[in-house]
Amino acid sequence: MNDLTKHPQPNSALCFACGLQNPFGLQLRFTDNGVDEVYCDYTIPERFNGYPGVAHGGIVAAMLDEVVIRTCFIHDHNRFMMTAKMELKYRLPVPTNTPLTLTGKMVKDRGAIAQAVGELRLPDGTLAVEASMAMADMPAEHKVDDAMLTQLGWKVYP
Repeated sequence: MNDLTKHPQPNSALCFACGLQNPFGLQLRFTDNGVDEVYCDYTIPERFNGYPGVAHGGIVAAMLDEVVIRTCFIHDHNRFMMTAKMELKYRLPVPTNTPLTLTGKMVKDRGAIAQAVGELRLPDGTLAVEASMAMADMPAEHKVDDAMLTQLGWKVYP
C-alpha cells in the first residue's frame, strides 16, 4: 500500500491497547485505507511474554480486538462500539521482539451491529493468528460525548 493512501487513526491517553501515555500498555498506533481496512505494525516487547520468546495469548487477543474494532473508526473516528463476540484461531506461536503486522477488515456493517475480521502476520507474511468479531453499539449509558473524548485524550497524535 502506498503511504499516501494511509490515514492515521486517533489514540487515547491511557487505554491499555492504544494509550500513548500508558507506560504499562501496548501503545499501538493505527492507520486505515479510508475504505474497509485498518493496519498496525508492532513489535511485542518481551515484558509481554507468556513463555520465553513467545507473546502471552491474552496480549495477542487484545491486539486483535483493537485492530478489528477500529474498522468502525474508518469513516467516523468517534464511532465507539464494543466487542460482542470474538473468536480467535492461534495457528502459530507469536514471537516477542519481532516485527509483526496486524490487519482488520470490515465484513458487514448494519449500523448498530457490525462484523469484522483480523489477522496477525509474521515478518515473512505467514498467518499466525486470525480473529472474527461481532461488534455492537455502546449502550446509551456509555455513549461517548465531547467531554469524554477530551478526558480520554482521543486525538490523532503526531
